[in-house]
Amino acid sequence: MPNDASNSITIVLGFDYGTKRIGVAVGNSLTGSAQALDVIHNTRSDQTYQKIQELISEWQPSCLVVGLPLHPNGAEHGMTKRSRSFGQELAKQFGKPIHYVDERYSSVLLEQDSVYQESVDSHAAGLLLEQFFRERG
Repeated sequence: MPNDASNSITIVLGFDYGTKRIGVAVGNSLTGSAQALDVIHNTRSDQTYQKIQELISEWQPSCLVVGLPLHPNGAEHGMTKRSRSFGQELAKQFGKPIHYVDERYSSVLLEQDSVYQESVDSHAAGLLLEQFFRERG
């Protein structure tokens, strides 16, 4: 479902970054909803970015959303810095605007539901996108 400028639907890809896995989801501004797409095994940088390139080519998003993990009190930590670095690398490699969304508790909530055990990362990315749309509503 590529972007179609005539109907003003904005397609967005969301990423739930992790050092071992990166969850990916796609969403659109018309419905404000998202669907889980894939989990990228983050073992080799070149393969990771090749897979992301394939998804960007397929979906033609106008921007990318990256989850920003924070402590419950909002303070940053080691994974916050890694997620920001990942977002900066996405911007550098793909030339798309990057938006960060507070991801506190998104994966934790999904891990409590056994339905999402196999795809918790991609469903967490979907939650990030839905939050992104709500915040811009």
